[in-house]
Amino acid sequence: MRGMVAGIDLIAKRFGQYCIARHVAIAIRFGKRHDVIFFTHFIRCGFMDPVSPLPAILCLLLAVATAFLLMRKFGAPPVQGRFASIDGLRGYLAFFVFLHHASIWFFYLRTGKWVNPPSNLYSHFGLSSVLIFFMITGFLFFSKLIDGRTRSIDWGRLYISRFLRLAPLYLFVMLLLFCVVAYLSGGILNEPIQKLLSNSAQWLGFTILGAPNLNGIGGTLIIVAGVTWSLPYEWLFYFSLPLLALTVRVVAPLPYIAVAVAGVTGLVMLDPQFHSLKQMSVPLLSFIGGIIVSFLVRSELVRQFAARKTSSFIVIGCLATAVTFYPIGFGLAPVILLFVAFAVIACGNTLFGILVSPTSRTLGEMAYSIYLIHGISLFITFSLIVGQYKSREISSVTHWLMVAGITPVLIFVCFITFRFIESPAMRSSTKLADWIRLRLTAHS
Repeated sequence: MRGMVAGIDLIAKRFGQYCIARHVAIAIRFGKRHDVIFFTHFIRCGFMDPVSPLPAILCLLLAVATAFLLMRKFGAPPVQGRFASIDGLRGYLAFFVFLHHASIWFFYLRTGKWVNPPSNLYSHFGLSSVLIFFMITGFLFFSKLIDGRTRSIDWGRLYISRFLRLAPLYLFVMLLLFCVVAYLSGGILNEPIQKLLSNSAQWLGFTILGAPNLNGIGGTLIIVAGVTWSLPYEWLFYFSLPLLALTVRVVAPLPYIAVAVAGVTGLVMLDPQFHSLKQMSVPLLSFIGGIIVSFLVRSELVRQFAARKTSSFIVIGCLATAVTFYPIGFGLAPVILLFVAFAVIACGNTLFGILVSPTSRTLGEMAYSIYLIHGISLFITFSLIVGQYKSREISSVTHWLMVAGITPVLIFVCFITFRFIESPAMRSSTKLADWIRLRLTAHS
């Protein structure tokens, strides 16, 4: 496998050199010297620059093509609810996070530092995508609270559905993580069993208590690309729902209010990332942005404006402005730009029909799988299959060709995990809620 990678790397380098030399010779022959300068710069920057947008476009096209083939083979997912654009948006956001970490891997292999890449675009692919995920959560679930003013909320089913939505796939990913750690450890216990079990329990608890190294394997968090940091924020918001419901004059049963108070208090006290108001501010602003949109979407005037094709340019303009003028999405100004873009989409804009297409919906339904699994796929590729020593020697062209190569595999695997892990768990939420309610009634 490593010999194959070396061959691909050599071919990529020779091909780039050939393209430049060939075009230069033809252009000089016909006197197009300005074309020589442009094409040489294009090749160098477009295919050899590790933060060029061209590899991202290639990978995205491969992901969409794979989703299209899966959709044609197995059928398109049904349109669910009133917010079809959001269903399509999710998949692209999750895939952008994959591209973000693929870029980080290129520099991590050479510097040993897991930090944002030196590119506004690839940096925004990460945090900004997650912030929009938070807006989606705030929007959808506060919409449920507003609707609760006219029809009752089944709080038990809501929380059971949330647990079954997040936990089964997360536990599967944890199993993959433990297998990778066992492989890296050579099957040898490198720390006391009590410590290993304690650290494993922290991981199984959605890393609310932290994400420690397992069995002495340094950088355990990098195996999953550190994506678990966002899940405690999701749980914080879910626990706060009975309290937020009071703001729209919806009163949850007292036991759920008590659970909300205990849950929010416990998370804030136990999770270290909630100890810094500065660190929490931007994610919380994103949830608030989603809440604001849940009111805007109820205006017919706003929905009519958002549904116009010309409003798509507002979305594109806001995102382009955020990427151009702000290095990351962590700040008030970029969050406002992301908020405007999200508000237009949530209120009915489809980005020229892209977000509501069957292919986008197919990609969207596997968004959670893409988000959780892509980190392991990158780690296995660069650390286990190729090896970190060899991976740091390959060119940026080969790096991105490898990322492009695993893209269809990632999409196919995530399609499988959605079909056989996520979807069955979600479908069982009503039955489980009824069963628990029946058991509680029988014992009361």
